[in-house]
Amino acid sequence: MLALRLPEDVEDRLDVLAKTTGRSKSYYAREAIVAHLDDLEEIYVAEQRLENLRAGRSRAVPLSEVMAEYGMES
Repeated sequence: MLALRLPEDVEDRLDVLAKTTGRSKSYYAREAIVAHLDDLEEIYVAEQRLENLRAGRSRAVPLSEVMAEYGMES
């Protein structure tokens, strides 16, 4: 179960969409979450990795090293 508090304008748009199409607001909320969850996860991981790099908890690996490790031409 999930409860969301949306801005009024977004709630209004969702209401209109649901009434126009005969689907529930929950259906569209679920569709939006599923469609964007991968992107949100990738952004979070990228932000964490950048923070770790800047704090010295990890290091950057030059592309040439990665390519050499996997036997790829540079």
